[in-house]
Amino acid sequence: MLGKLLIAAGMLATISLAATTLGKRRWEAGTKALRERIEAARLPVMPRTVDLDALDGLPAPVQRYFRTVLRQGMPMLASARMQHRGMFNMGSQEASWKPFESDQLVVTRRPGFDWDARIAMMPGLPVHVHDAYAAGEGVLHAALLGLVPLADMHGGAGIAQGELMRFLAEAAWYPTALLPGQGVRWEAVDAYQARATLADGPVSVTLQFRFNADGLIDTVQAEVRGRTVGKRIVPTPWQGRFWNYQTRSGMLVPLEGEVSWLTAEGALPYWRGTITAIEYQAAK
Repeated sequence: MLGKLLIAAGMLATISLAATTLGKRRWEAGTKALRERIEAARLPVMPRTVDLDALDGLPAPVQRYFRTVLRQGMPMLASARMQHRGMFNMGSQEASWKPFESDQLVVTRRPGFDWDARIAMMPGLPVHVHDAYAAGEGVLHAALLGLVPLADMHGGAGIAQGELMRFLAEAAWYPTALLPGQGVRWEAVDAYQARATLADGPVSVTLQFRFNADGLIDTVQAEVRGRTVGKRIVPTPWQGRFWNYQTRSGMLVPLEGEVSWLTAEGALPYWRGTITAIEYQAAK
């Protein structure tokens, strides 16, 4: 009996290892193809250097932000590569926080990014996730072990808009992408807030940025963003919050953040993360 149990356990371990290896290979191939699409859509970044003298006419808190986080004449950013670790809330109603690690590629012009995450549902059973915006298309793909599909949404309209919102909100990590010469249009709200609008072809998004007393981005908020609840997409107010600003490549960028849905019952955080590494490619 013991021998049969040991044989069965060995077979299960072999099957699990084979599935993990196959899933990893398939996921990596999909990541490569997705990022090639993002790279193929690149456009030249112009101008190639930051000109703080060209900020006249922007809302006062936006001017203060750029003068705080950037330096005159520094290179504009063409892309960023970053790694995160943190916790992701897998529950739609009740909290179910799971640890994650991720690698993210961002291209600033044409806007594009791929967040490639591994969420530890339980030991040995990771969920792989692509949350991306590629050549005007939104992508949300999740698969257990990289093999068993849990979510697979691609396309324009609502999903593309939601992903372009994410690109715009996370530009606190690649701040030259927020300059008006990069397609962002700023509108004054008050002494500490301004609205930013970014269009990519037919996809256009507007977010409200709140700046703190130090001139840094504190929160970014959307009136509505598509929230997945079961098999439905529910328009829900959405907010990102940033803190722990540090100097990286001559810029002040936040290393920690939290993202929440703002429901009728209150804020429902679903992402809390820390940047563990970040590298930039300058415009050429």
